[in-house]
Amino acid sequence: MTGLFGDGHAIALLLFAGFLSNEVWRVLGLVIGGGIDEGSEFLVWVRAVAAAILAGVIAQILISPPGALAAVPDVVRYGAVAVGFAVYLAARKSVFVGVAAGEIVVLAGAWWMG
Repeated sequence: MTGLFGDGHAIALLLFAGFLSNEVWRVLGLVIGGGIDEGSEFLVWVRAVAAAILAGVIAQILISPPGALAAVPDVVRYGAVAVGFAVYLAARKSVFVGVAAGEIVVLAGAWWMG
C-alpha cells in the first residue's frame, strides 16, 4: 500500500496513536460527564480555567510570536486581539467566534502588509 497514501503501517500507526488512543478518553468523559449539571460550580470552574489557559497562550504568542508569526507586524497582532475580544463580547461571549475573528484579522493583516 504505497503511492498516494504512503506506507500502510505508518498510516495504521497514526490512526492508532492519534485517534483510537484519544477516543477512549473522549468516550469516558462523555459517560462520566453526562450527568453533570452545566450550571454546577465545578463546570463553572472548569470553564474559567480553560479561558485562563487560552488567555495565557494568546498573551505568550502576542508578546513573543513563534515562527512565521514573528514576521507579522505588532500592530496587526495587537489589533487582532482587540477585534477578537470585541467580537467575543458582541457574540454573547462565544470563545470560538472571538478566536476565529482574531485569526481572520491576523491572516488578512499579514496578507495586506505583505
